[in-house]
Amino acid sequence: MGAGLKTSDLSKGPSWQGVPLQWRVLYICDRQRTGGWLVEGLAVEAPVEIEIHEATGSVSGLARLRDEVFEAIFIAHAPPELDAIELVAGYRTGGTDDPLIVLGRPSEQELAVACYEAGADGYLCVSTATTQALIWTTVRAVQRCQLLRQNRRFVQAERQRVQREREEAFRILQHQKAVLRELDKLSRQSRQSLEGLSSHNSELEEDDPPQVPHTLIVHYRELLRAYVIMGSGHLGSELRHLAEVFATAGLSAREVMQLHLHVTADLLKGLGSRSTRHVITRADLLVIEILLQLAEVYRARYREMVRPPVQLFFRELEE
Repeated sequence: MGAGLKTSDLSKGPSWQGVPLQWRVLYICDRQRTGGWLVEGLAVEAPVEIEIHEATGSVSGLARLRDEVFEAIFIAHAPPELDAIELVAGYRTGGTDDPLIVLGRPSEQELAVACYEAGADGYLCVSTATTQALIWTTVRAVQRCQLLRQNRRFVQAERQRVQREREEAFRILQHQKAVLRELDKLSRQSRQSLEGLSSHNSELEEDDPPQVPHTLIVHYRELLRAYVIMGSGHLGSELRHLAEVFATAGLSAREVMQLHLHVTADLLKGLGSRSTRHVITRADLLVIEILLQLAEVYRARYREMVRPPVQLFFRELEE
């Protein structure tokens, strides 16, 4: 069908924000063209350029929708020839979010709720509606459609960002595990006493739990969770105490690192779709701090061993 063209500064107002200045609309009608005069009036009075395409019957309308893109779709409701509610429900079932507006003869009190339940963006009674009402109903439907698509893009982008962060976090963990395995390999090669053990059994496996008491694993897991939330500001004494416990248990820096990677991997797996960047950053800071504390504990104990404290008697003090 022919097109009606009109432009105005009105389309630049805040109420038209995000609305395109050129519309391609589809009018799916019955043989009597129910509501046709409203659609034609829309092309004349709307302050945007509108190109109207007409399709008679649901089959013809769906064929046009399958092959073409429209800013808005108007559907005449004239059962049994054309049931707009069934057409809208079927179209929404396919997952589309195009603006759908139903035009019919029943009053809005009679049919509006059913149209909304089916997924339509609006219903207008052709006996009482005006062209201005159709214009603003269409504008709101177009804006809603754009918001839905924008939100969908944002959600998809956020999901992709979280997935990239998750993959990067696990790549970092795998790299750190590879460093531990290489250190373990070098350590085994330098120890002649381990010649009777097979290299496979003594080598660190990627998913093996650390060979430490289970209570230490639980303690470190709770400390890591608290560190992720609070940082190191309120956990200094806890870190020092844990370093003392590690030293008392005789854990090496490599074993502490293996414990850290095991607990961190479990924590990342439990995050689901949440961001991992903050967790992996705080986890790296925690292991650096705990290893520094452990080194200081071992250093202090070594100094005590090399230079044990000497008890002085009172006579020696007087001299």
